[in-house]
Amino acid sequence: MTRGTLRIYLGAAPGVGKTYAMLAEARRRLERDTDVVVGYVEHHARPRTEELMAGLEEVPRRHLEHRGRVLAEMDVDAILRRAPQSALVDELAHTNAPGSRNPKRWQDVEELLRAGIDVVSTVNIQHLESLGDVVESITGVRQQETVPDEVVRRADQIELVDMSPQALRRRMAHGNIYPPDRVDAALSHWFRPGNLTALRELALLWTADRADEYLQQYRADHRISAAWQARERIVVGLTGGPEGRTLIRRAARMAAKASGSEILAVHIVRSDGLVSGSAKELAVQRTLVEDLGGTFHSVVGDEVPGALLDFARGVNATQIVLGSSRRKTWQYAFGPGVGATVARESDDIDVHIVTHEQAAKGRGLPASRGAGLGRSRVVAGWLTGVAGPALLTVLLDQWHPGPGQSTDMLLFLTMTVAAALVGGLWPALASALLGSLLLNFFFTAPTHSFTIAEPENIIAIMIFVVVGVAVASVVDLAARRTQQAARLRAEAEILSHLAGSVLRGENTAEALLERVRETFGMESAVLLERSAGHGPWTRAAGVGSHPCLRPEDADVEVAVNDRLTLALTGRVLPAADRRVLSAFAAQTAVVLDRERLAGEAARARELAEGNRIRTALLAAVSHDLRTPLAGIKASVSSLRSEDVAWSPQDEAELLAGIEDGADRLDHLVGNLLDMSRLQTGTVTPLIRVVDVDEVVPMALVGVPENSVALDVPETLPMVAVDPGLLERAVANIVENAVKYSPDGQKVLVAASALGDRVEVRVVDRGPGVPDAAKEHIFEPFQRYGDAPRGTGVGLGLAVARGFLEAVGGTLQAEDTPGGGLTMVLTLPAAAGAPPVHDRREKTHAPGPRGR
Repeated sequence: MTRGTLRIYLGAAPGVGKTYAMLAEARRRLERDTDVVVGYVEHHARPRTEELMAGLEEVPRRHLEHRGRVLAEMDVDAILRRAPQSALVDELAHTNAPGSRNPKRWQDVEELLRAGIDVVSTVNIQHLESLGDVVESITGVRQQETVPDEVVRRADQIELVDMSPQALRRRMAHGNIYPPDRVDAALSHWFRPGNLTALRELALLWTADRADEYLQQYRADHRISAAWQARERIVVGLTGGPEGRTLIRRAARMAAKASGSEILAVHIVRSDGLVSGSAKELAVQRTLVEDLGGTFHSVVGDEVPGALLDFARGVNATQIVLGSSRRKTWQYAFGPGVGATVARESDDIDVHIVTHEQAAKGRGLPASRGAGLGRSRVVAGWLTGVAGPALLTVLLDQWHPGPGQSTDMLLFLTMTVAAALVGGLWPALASALLGSLLLNFFFTAPTHSFTIAEPENIIAIMIFVVVGVAVASVVDLAARRTQQAARLRAEAEILSHLAGSVLRGENTAEALLERVRETFGMESAVLLERSAGHGPWTRAAGVGSHPCLRPEDADVEVAVNDRLTLALTGRVLPAADRRVLSAFAAQTAVVLDRERLAGEAARARELAEGNRIRTALLAAVSHDLRTPLAGIKASVSSLRSEDVAWSPQDEAELLAGIEDGADRLDHLVGNLLDMSRLQTGTVTPLIRVVDVDEVVPMALVGVPENSVALDVPETLPMVAVDPGLLERAVANIVENAVKYSPDGQKVLVAASALGDRVEVRVVDRGPGVPDAAKEHIFEPFQRYGDAPRGTGVGLGLAVARGFLEAVGGTLQAEDTPGGGLTMVLTLPAAAGAPPVHDRREKTHAPGPRGR
């Protein structure tokens, strides 16, 4: 079945004319012979709206009773049965009355759309879920009825119904929106000019964003790469250099001149993952861009001008802002530069070259290539590059007649390669220069002189120097790329493990901090937090010895956000390690927030459960408490009446009724108090070693005579429990079993030993309980099979399980073979308690006891 289409009329506030526009659309469809019905339209007694509704078929509404009021809601089933081509559904964000088919009206609309019915609906901008906080900050009112943005975004058509704030207030003053008694309050609160102007701007911007999505989709579908200057989009090219902040601020000033402009900062990253810019400076620039309302993007590309232009065309940019080149004049001999290339190939995109303080000052000398190899390797490299050629010269000088000049050159070249492998580029260059001098002095005729007799030897030595330098550069570069790749792989493995463990929920904040401390070899790692921008720091989580209490006292500190900072002590980390450390810090903050949210959710569940129990308690005791009280009062009033002469038999029956009612009250209040103790966690068991055959028979006092068969051997191990709690638990379980057992069928109470546990089984032959309901019968205020109120409030099994768990036992329900239900109580046996060597089987027939 083809899905129906959704058309939404969006407005900034009530009264702008959404419903009127929707009804006008319905009239137009009727003129085109479209089958249109009114599913739900609220005309608010507005005359012109009522006029448009006249003649439209309206599906009768469904009436529901809620809290003494009858509410009219849209009848989804009736519309589906009617199966029109189009349906009008007003107020998309409306919350349906309890008992409706769906909780929200937008869910009703989804059903109509899935059934192939076109829907025309309305919604106000303040009801969009993502704008709830913004609307509350503007109007001071939190919207309770919201609709997910995605529902509105998926609409096939969105039409903005706009009206100026002044015109809307005039409509309000004329009584065209609200009744006269509500006009003054509305104009002085929600319908203030500032509120309406802000809401109107929200509606316009949201609709513009939606239109921009349509435009981007259209350009992608039709493969249009040329920029359409529908709105200003300014792309700022960042290199990671200090000039980036100047470029961002310049772009912000340009964007401020055209309302609705966007700033998109982009940094081109090489495909090998090696970033030439400063990671710290890029982080600062990213924060600056976001503070100015822009967005930051990283794009992979080895050819910077092409990658930058591809990005700009992809986002339909209208302007590109670049900084003046930092290259020296002589460096232009190698090419025109990024700025000139982008300006030449930008076509219809304007390119702005912004001057700055770093222009033409050069990019600075690269860091020493040996710095990353460690001091020992650098020293070994210099020894190899200097001492190696000298030692080789001594050996070759002692070798007569010698291998020949070509072989000598290859041997010296080998020393140059070895120096590059060990110590990097500079030791290799020194080795090449020293080797060329030694070759000239000792092995090139005339020897022991820097004079060269044959011209071909000059060429040979020059080639040696060039080849040595080239080979040294290539070997050095390969070694460094290998080292960098190994480091990046290690970082990737660490981050992958970190992300996987967090996603699996295996880590706490302390566990992540411990991993940070171990990974970077620190003494302590602590996550510091403060509530306000300048408030005191407090410790949110930490591991290690002597953690610092302020970021200023740390050897390394990484700011997560305005209120969280990761502080480490032990040593100062190199800048290369801070990239991974920042990822750890961010993940630790996420885990901390997740732990707190989980705690708040648990507390919310406890509150909800408490509210549910209190509600059920009030509902239960409203009848179960009043019924025996009413019976007692009636019996006492009858006995005290002087108008009737009661016979001794009648008095005995009335007194028995009073006693029975008092027993029921005692049992009810006892269970309520027990459940209250369990809910508040105030059950404190007094554990001692007892015999099961001493406690269980005492629990059977109060059940009907000849209703229980007891099989508790005296050879059982003793158990470590609270005798009082165990007695109450067994009594509740047996009473429940007797209640559901057929007449003439005894309930069996049997006990046996299983390893270090003692098992007590209460077996009945009643109707049993399905597997799906076995756990529900242990919840408070649950009566299996909707038992009548007079049978209790459904606390017996809940109290029994709570008491057994308090003493370290368990209570489970099983099916009785042949039909019925078996309650299995498992109790911990006392350590080292000797059993009593006697066995007996009893059939218990106790007298009644008030419970």
